[in-house]
Amino acid sequence: MLRVLTPDGSFLFITRIARMFGYGFLSIVLVLYLEQVGLNQVQIGLLLTLTLIGDTIISLWITTNADRFGRRRMLILGAVLMIFAGILFAITRNFLFLLIAATIGVISPSGYEVGPFLSIEQAALSQIVSDEKRTHLFAWYNLVGSFATALGALGGGGLAQALQDSGVSALGSYRTIVIGYAIIGVLLGVLFTRLSPAVEVRAGGDSSHFTSDFKTRFGLHRSRGVVLKLSVLFSIDAFAGGFVLQSLLAYWFHVRFNVQPAILGSIFFGANILAGLSALSAAWVASRIGLIRTMVFTHIPSNILLILVPLMPNLPLAIAVLLLRFSISQMDVPTRQSYTMAVVAPDERSAAAGITGIARTTGASLSPVFTGPLLANAALMNVPFFLSGGLKIIYDLILYRSFKAIKPPEEK
Repeated sequence: MLRVLTPDGSFLFITRIARMFGYGFLSIVLVLYLEQVGLNQVQIGLLLTLTLIGDTIISLWITTNADRFGRRRMLILGAVLMIFAGILFAITRNFLFLLIAATIGVISPSGYEVGPFLSIEQAALSQIVSDEKRTHLFAWYNLVGSFATALGALGGGGLAQALQDSGVSALGSYRTIVIGYAIIGVLLGVLFTRLSPAVEVRAGGDSSHFTSDFKTRFGLHRSRGVVLKLSVLFSIDAFAGGFVLQSLLAYWFHVRFNVQPAILGSIFFGANILAGLSALSAAWVASRIGLIRTMVFTHIPSNILLILVPLMPNLPLAIAVLLLRFSISQMDVPTRQSYTMAVVAPDERSAAAGITGIARTTGASLSPVFTGPLLANAALMNVPFFLSGGLKIIYDLILYRSFKAIKPPEEK
């Protein structure tokens, strides 16, 4: 599959690896860092919420204009915002300045994709493969991303622990990770400048008869009904996922079982490796039962396992159930991405990926503000797992009922 990539496609895989390494690198220590700079759990929850809200607003503008103003330019702009956030987080303890950095910049508290990058890269990658190979390409794209996140989590947790063991304060060790995140943003910006004009939208799209204000403002025309319906459902799924962001999971393990940063990094290294393998297997499953069935029939069991994590009586069992959950949790990701690209016109792809992605970010941005107070209360700290798993199962059932009859081209 990777041999079908053009040089631009290879660059987009490299930027995916660098970015996801940075997200994993930071996510393990992010909440611990914010606690060290003096924020309480309520403030941390608010900050994470504003981080995701800010990403939503910025990404909405960037992704809906990328096909008109240039995909490469918008990717570079996203890298600049990532650098801005990393630098400001590293140099200040002021809650107001941290809020500004969280709102305007690009920070991933989950270890997963945020910002405009994913949507624009998906649109560009969809131009280089056939419909039949699109899901397989996205599966590899998610596989390398998950592996990079895993290595980032392992590296971030291990580096923080090594620095502390050598005498560096906890705050100093975590700040080093934040500075490293900003440096990765610089690397991304340089890589994006190497992309060629071939990544831009092709001339002669399907929008000649669609000149409405909606098309002008949001980049959609004939597919807007499908995209808006998907966006609502994806936002429900992401709202549920926002209760168990990777940084919050790491904090939960730290509080519940007193797990140290190096062990946290190892746990989420394994989790993200398994997630990547599950994404790769999704293409094989989808080729046999279809994209929608793969999304739903693998997602429900993973959410049942999520609910079981806090019910485990000890750390080994909690880790085992979490890893089992991650082994199937990402099978809906490449299938969801591929399905969205399949059911819209080529010149709507950046906008469709951006709007559905932003809907997910919006949903995810609302839940951490509730999770913070729950984690602060020993009697309620397991509730986020139950809320997340239950809401995700509801999303799966509604998605299947709404879209089982709408087939992508390769399934017709």
